[in-house]
Amino acid sequence: MGFHSLEEIVAKTREDKKPFWEVLLEDDMSDRMATREESLEKMNHMYQMMKKADQDYDARLTSASGLVGQDGERMQEYLRKGNHMSGNFIGKVTARALKMGESNACMKRIVAAPTAGSCGVIPAVFLTYQETYHRPDLEMVKALYVAAGIGMVIAERAFIAGATGGCQAEIGSASAMAAGGLAFLAGGGEEEILHAQSIALKNLLGLVCDPVAGLVEVPCVKRNVIGAVNAVTSADMAMAGIKSKIPADQVIDAMRSVGITMPSALKETGEGGLAATPAGREAVAKLKKA
Repeated sequence: MGFHSLEEIVAKTREDKKPFWEVLLEDDMSDRMATREESLEKMNHMYQMMKKADQDYDARLTSASGLVGQDGERMQEYLRKGNHMSGNFIGKVTARALKMGESNACMKRIVAAPTAGSCGVIPAVFLTYQETYHRPDLEMVKALYVAAGIGMVIAERAFIAGATGGCQAEIGSASAMAAGGLAFLAGGGEEEILHAQSIALKNLLGLVCDPVAGLVEVPCVKRNVIGAVNAVTSADMAMAGIKSKIPADQVIDAMRSVGITMPSALKETGEGGLAATPAGREAVAKLKKA
């Protein structure tokens, strides 16, 4: 990748007078020595796989540990009753994020976006947006380029793995990527994209990675929901003209600093946080007996 910062991407968009997504497409072409058609085809394939993973959710499955499963269907059923408090859009985002996280835990095929543990955030937001606003696949693919560009810069400047930066690096990064892509879909330019990304990542700064029994299940699946919902509200704030007081790249750098400072017990080791609670330890003991 030829960009070390989001500001570099913005500078390139202004220099070439091209939209944010197209600068990332051309960067992918250069990086992989691919044609424009090949790049678009690959990104479209990713999006179609997100759709398929959503469609292939199996409400009958639970994970091998028994810790997660079927909550996506429970949320869907709750939405059908029509008395939910969060509104149709957020309700659908919630259900989809749960379904995708559970599919990952149940070893179904998913798209790591940017990781398997955060696989529900971007699909929940993008698929629900497309369903609600009837946008063509090509526009959704463009939004994926925006999200990918944000994710690549985060990976370059900081990290996207919970083992190195805590869950802020997984769910936080996914949320920032989804927020930037959603701002683009809503008609935002470079400024709105960066503010949406910044707000989303700031909101999840310091989120620890504390999986019960070391599995990407509890609390990971439900954190996909907060990442997705955070992306929506962050994009809405950016589109309303609300700005992040801290520039985008500095927010990423702050996330890196927090991740480095975070103790190892809170970075996917299963030694601290929720994993160290009595209920968390009880779950481990049950799994060892099984």
